[in-house]
Amino acid sequence: MEIQIKTSQEEASSIDNLVIDAVDLRRTYRVGVHQEVQALRGVNLKIFAGECVAVKGRSGSGKTTMLNCIGGLDRPTSGLVRVFGQDLTKLSDKELTRYHREKVGFIFQSFGLTSTYSAFENVELMLRIAGSGLRHRRERAIHCLELVGLIKWRNHRPNEMSGGQQQRLAIARALANQPRLVLADEPTGKLDTATARDIFGLFRKIVVEEGVTVLMAAHDPLVDEYADRVLRLKDGNIVD
Repeated sequence: MEIQIKTSQEEASSIDNLVIDAVDLRRTYRVGVHQEVQALRGVNLKIFAGECVAVKGRSGSGKTTMLNCIGGLDRPTSGLVRVFGQDLTKLSDKELTRYHREKVGFIFQSFGLTSTYSAFENVELMLRIAGSGLRHRRERAIHCLELVGLIKWRNHRPNEMSGGQQQRLAIARALANQPRLVLADEPTGKLDTATARDIFGLFRKIVVEEGVTVLMAAHDPLVDEYADRVLRLKDGNIVD
């Protein structure tokens, strides 16, 4: 049998390309006085730069909790979450806010768009919050809308768009601040099959063209055709 041994250079390269490193990640919620729910039960996960990874599992399996811990929206009960070499469990609230703003883009099933703003304003708002200058805000917002195929809809509000267009807009907004990691929670949960294919194809496109890493929670079987890896979460742990 041939045994492959990694050189120190190869090991260093793997470490440099490591985006997410979760070790024995656990999250327990207290329900009432004497009852606890174990949402995550020791998740171990490594995701590398440029990957598009899907996590599948039934409702209640812990997918959203895992994304929230990796995204810094929730703190684990125990274990380690390291993203781009930063241990999120050791960051202050102020440092986590900066992490959200600069390194991670979030995409939700409910879209989370501002209904009174146009498509352009929804994307530009994220740049304004980050303190970007006027010229950069305009150029970046236009680029993101072109990337997702919505430039002709830039002056339309979300309620004037289809579900697929709203999700495209949500993706454009998530990319506004040029994050290195995008987290998507059931991004096709409200979409029909044809539209879901378009959205999954768009994720592949942004991995290539924007150089981001994508981790998504999905139960849609179509995701198997587009993800580099598909992991399965069951009862708060990765089983496959």
